[in-house]
Amino acid sequence: MSAFASDPSLDNVRNAAGDGTEVDVAVHLHDGTVRLSILWTQEILLSADDAEQVAQALQRAAEQARSITAAQSPPRPTASEPH
Repeated sequence: MSAFASDPSLDNVRNAAGDGTEVDVAVHLHDGTVRLSILWTQEILLSADDAEQVAQALQRAAEQARSITAAQSPPRPTASEPH
């Protein structure tokens, strides 16, 4: 089982050139890192709608990653607390 969770909303995003290249955005469920993968090549050409879907998936991944890392971080001392 992978520690990465992919965004399922990108299942139909494909290269506009028609060669089957795919894009994947995933969050590592243990450390909160975000992975952006372009599968089967080094680049991908996206339609405007697909580019927007990828951007939204990256934003969702960033929010999820922040939640994961916030849960792992110890609370920061406030200005009135000793360091």
